[in-house]
Amino acid sequence: MSAEKRWVIKPQGDPEKVAALAASLGIAPVLANLLVQRGIETEEDAWRFFNPKLENLHDPFLMKGMDRAVRRIDEAIERQEPIMVYGDYDVDGTTAVALVYSFLRKLGHPALLFYIPDRYTEGYGVSIKAIDYAERKGVKLIIALDCGIKATEKVAYARTKGIDFIICDHHLPGDTIPEAVAVLDAKQHDCPYPFKELSGCGVGFKMLQGYCQYKNLPFSEVESLLDLVVVSIASDIVPLVGENRILAYYGLKRLNEKPRKGLLSIIKICGLDKHVITIDDIVFKIGPRINAAGRMEVDSDDENAAPSGGHSAVYLMVARDEEVASEYGAFIDTCNQDRKNIDRSITQEAHEIIESHPEMKNRKSTVIYNPKWMKGIVGIVASRLIETYFRPTVVLTMSNGYVTGSARSVPGFDLYQAVESCSDLLENFGGHIYAAGLTMKPENVKEFMRRFNAYVEENIDPEMLIPQVDIDSELLFSDITPAFRATLNRFQPFGPENNAPVFLTRGVSNRGDARLVGAEQEHLKMDLMQGQKPNTSIPSIAFQQPTLYEYVRSGKCIDVCYTVVENHYRGTVSPQLRIKDIKKTKVK
Repeated sequence: MSAEKRWVIKPQGDPEKVAALAASLGIAPVLANLLVQRGIETEEDAWRFFNPKLENLHDPFLMKGMDRAVRRIDEAIERQEPIMVYGDYDVDGTTAVALVYSFLRKLGHPALLFYIPDRYTEGYGVSIKAIDYAERKGVKLIIALDCGIKATEKVAYARTKGIDFIICDHHLPGDTIPEAVAVLDAKQHDCPYPFKELSGCGVGFKMLQGYCQYKNLPFSEVESLLDLVVVSIASDIVPLVGENRILAYYGLKRLNEKPRKGLLSIIKICGLDKHVITIDDIVFKIGPRINAAGRMEVDSDDENAAPSGGHSAVYLMVARDEEVASEYGAFIDTCNQDRKNIDRSITQEAHEIIESHPEMKNRKSTVIYNPKWMKGIVGIVASRLIETYFRPTVVLTMSNGYVTGSARSVPGFDLYQAVESCSDLLENFGGHIYAAGLTMKPENVKEFMRRFNAYVEENIDPEMLIPQVDIDSELLFSDITPAFRATLNRFQPFGPENNAPVFLTRGVSNRGDARLVGAEQEHLKMDLMQGQKPNTSIPSIAFQQPTLYEYVRSGKCIDVCYTVVENHYRGTVSPQLRIKDIKKTKVK
């Protein structure tokens, strides 16, 4: 198990800037400090932050290749050419496909199909099988979403079949850009687009926004698609700043007020139809269900079919009939239940292997291999193992004759470099600082394990192996007023680079009503108060933190770090503290 967490208070904002901003906005200094910490230092910047506006979205034609993309789509529509909308099997890819497919269908394009590659037989990205399928269907244009930026050979192969490509991607390009009709990716070194962190679905949205401008269609034609965009933004963990903040803000509004039928069926299954849906609800409830469809294996011997689990997710999100949407929603929920059962089983097996091998347990990294584990689950298992052992982790399995796997990291450690240091042992790999995927021949597994573990041993800072809680600032319970909460709510939507603020309050206590809740009594629920003032008592919950139950219930003083959330119950709204960690107060 990992050691006690380190609490690190972030650098505080410049006191003069904080005071000036607090005075000009009429808000508490601690809230002004949150703004300054986020780089928002003027009243004008704060106003734009607190009031996201669709008119502040960037001009799509600032993106390199946009003019060619919209002209080629228009040409295909004019000629009534068959178009195939292609995307990755994860949430970002399937929402992107649903987005473009729904838009073109609404325009009345008669020759339209979509394709999601199978995770197990085709793998990530553009596949030869998909291009051959497109040729059989007479397709002349493939629009690739959330993938394609490195598909140089596949795009060239498609061209020999008389098929054009438009690529909408958000991953880092390689040395060679595919010779597609248009490549939309703001991360191209010569692309002047000012915001570089769109999701794959977000890039697809910009393309449709560009098409509407090109054809003088109203923005409302794409505004109705923002529920799909916010699901992609939340699930793909892209920064929730800049243009993503605007898209997510209006996407959440759409998701809460008028979601498409497929998403509504998932919302109901999750029990979110009577709640205000947040980014967290997408991350933990809606997204995993959509993702589960692409994780499960689908058997088909029909060479003319385009089957994959991910297809079910798209069918769900493009459904126009409530009954059809409900059927796909139920199917995807079943996939998610199956995924959870398999995930739980594999995680338990992995724990047993580590715990029974002391040399594995004491390493600074985990590399674990079982050829029978399901390929679509190993990334989740890697994340689960980090929750327990808190160190860089690689989980490997066998698929199609190769060993394949997912790697996950801890904050501060560059996992991609660690994997890259073993590149001579790998058939291929890709990813970023905190997550990667890799494939190798079975005979290289043992040496990969040795080299990866050695690299981590030599390069990781021991402090990175201790879980850290980043704290925005200290706070008194008496500061958590209705006005404070109202302003704090305006910081939403929360996500990467605009995370829910974490506060620290010292010397709080419970009056003996603390109790353990949950199926396994794993959560600590309590009312906490600061000092002897009853009006400072606030309901609090500490998930997965039963250890200090007796100590807390005895009324002894503790320090807590937490986020402030709101409970909506029978028309009343009250604050609740979501406790991230608890420590015994040190007596000075």
